[in-house]
Amino acid sequence: MSSASPAEGTTAPDPASARRRVVVEAVTPEVDAGRFPSKRSIGEVVVVEADVFADGHDSLASVLRYRHHASEQWTEAPMTPLVNDRWRGSFAVTQLGRYAYTVEGWIDPFRTWSKQLAKRIDAGQDVKPDLEIGARLVEAAAARASGDAGAKLTALAQALRKLGPAMPAAQGDQLQTLMDRHADRSQASRYACELEIVVDPERARFGSWYELFPRSAGKPGTHATFRDLEQRLPYVSGMGFDILYLPPIHPIGRTHRKGRNNSVRATANDPGSPWAIGSELGGHKSVNPDLGTLDDFKRFVRVAGEHGLAVALDIAFQCSPDHPYVRDHPEWFRHRPDGSIQFAENPPKKYEDIVPFDFEAESWRELWQELLSVVQFWMEQGVRIFRVDNPHTKPFAFWEWLISEVKRAQPDVIFLAEAFTRPKVMYRLAKLGFSQSYTYFAWRNATWEIAQYLTELSRPPVADFMRPNLWPNTPDILNEYLQNGGRPAFAARFLLAATLGASYGIYGPAFELCEGRPREAGSEEYLDSEKYQLRAWNLESPDSLRELITLVNRLRRENPALQTDRTLRFHQTENQYLVGYTKSTDDLNDVVLTVVNVDPRRTQAGMVTLPLEELGLPLDKAYQAHELLTGARYVWNGPRNYVEINPSSAPGQIFRFRQQVRSEHDFEYFL
Repeated sequence: MSSASPAEGTTAPDPASARRRVVVEAVTPEVDAGRFPSKRSIGEVVVVEADVFADGHDSLASVLRYRHHASEQWTEAPMTPLVNDRWRGSFAVTQLGRYAYTVEGWIDPFRTWSKQLAKRIDAGQDVKPDLEIGARLVEAAAARASGDAGAKLTALAQALRKLGPAMPAAQGDQLQTLMDRHADRSQASRYACELEIVVDPERARFGSWYELFPRSAGKPGTHATFRDLEQRLPYVSGMGFDILYLPPIHPIGRTHRKGRNNSVRATANDPGSPWAIGSELGGHKSVNPDLGTLDDFKRFVRVAGEHGLAVALDIAFQCSPDHPYVRDHPEWFRHRPDGSIQFAENPPKKYEDIVPFDFEAESWRELWQELLSVVQFWMEQGVRIFRVDNPHTKPFAFWEWLISEVKRAQPDVIFLAEAFTRPKVMYRLAKLGFSQSYTYFAWRNATWEIAQYLTELSRPPVADFMRPNLWPNTPDILNEYLQNGGRPAFAARFLLAATLGASYGIYGPAFELCEGRPREAGSEEYLDSEKYQLRAWNLESPDSLRELITLVNRLRRENPALQTDRTLRFHQTENQYLVGYTKSTDDLNDVVLTVVNVDPRRTQAGMVTLPLEELGLPLDKAYQAHELLTGARYVWNGPRNYVEINPSSAPGQIFRFRQQVRSEHDFEYFL
């Protein structure tokens, strides 16, 4: 006898995959075919979907497999079918660091048999042969099981032969559970790759940032210290901020030091730009002695924590010409033909007070290690949050390496990317590991562009890898809207940032005091910018937005709906100057509608149309709209309701809904 062999010119089927009939594809979330991890924060639920299907009409089963990288043990969660062969499962992330996950699917002979049995019974057919087939499937599962489960399955196989359709429902449910648990998965198909989720602290998802220049926190005309800055902490924490961000705190160079309003000539009293880092007094691992000592800074971090504030430091990988690195490691910088070190420039702008690193230098390895040690040094001083200056001007590979090294040892560290650059570059930095990113929010002022841009940021695929941090102003950005709109413009932009974004920030006290004077017409630079000089601020100004900021930050803490970006939805307002949007918790227990008037000069009104069913609100009953800024309560009916906003009194309205309103007695103020 001769054995069969493949025909000439053909190859034999792959025995490892030939009998695997199930296809698993289109898994989400997935970033660039698994090249990068998705992002979540501690305690969030990761919802995973996949297409799982096979030839023919057999029933399928599918599970979501996941594990934390610290564990070798996989955990499985069942996936349920949706429509069109789409399946969904979920798991909660309870540890910082990285999780791996994948999807597995297989043919389920027992469920296929159960469906066929039900059809035969309905048709009045003899099912005795089918009961024997089912019993044998159960006995096969008993052989795969062990201990008590195997014994139970053996007994259930006998009960199935004897009772068939008359088997009690409880016994049938037990049988199905055991069969699911001990299914034959020898021919299961698994997704082509293991995907990853990186899990950050809650503050990576939800937080309010306040930026200030420490040197302006003292008496007018004097350079403040960290001890002086401690006196400002109750003011910042009292407004409800979580994170206090400080520009660079290092010694400032004198060579080509910039003067007031970016003048190329500085006087002896000009403090210089904090971003011109380094002098004979030290570099990136030193504290500007005008601010105090390293011990003073460590004390400040501790005292800030007692006020509920985490301190974020600026990481600016650039140097003053006076930096010790320039003297000790000239090979880390680019040189002009005359041998001098190349300063930074963006023609026609020149930044003679700054020299950039050469990340492509022959000694790049030593440079990279030194810059990593800078981050590690400030971590040792208690800092866990870093705002990174202009990361888009440094190599992608450098950031992927540095962030990976930092978070491998300390997964609670947060990096905010200050990258006002092209969208694809911003997105790449987010994929590489930055926890949050600045955005173009400062320049999105019309209703249509706000809705378009924030929808892009809050939906997959972008939402899977990038967390936006919305800033209406920075020391570098005073946009035209703020320059021309006065206090109502600042109030509107604040309300938008704080309710559109789970994370937002302001540069103060310039923002809450509505500082809108540009250096010159057409410029987004501040007149008398704190980047180049000390400023004295009247924190008790009657025009301050302090009260509004305090109230809104409290509402953000009280309403979980405002602590996520993923449920942001925009709604029709029938007025181009009104922008309306909701956020909600997944269970719809907290639904918040915000309507903002983006016209800082005129009262605007319109009908807001809500998708009631999607928001868990009744279609045929009245519901209560509680306006949280004023405390007013309204009874709304149906999807269309009237809103009117006068910017001179309030920039917008924030409503929280109650699903049932019984009578006037249901209102708290009823007497």
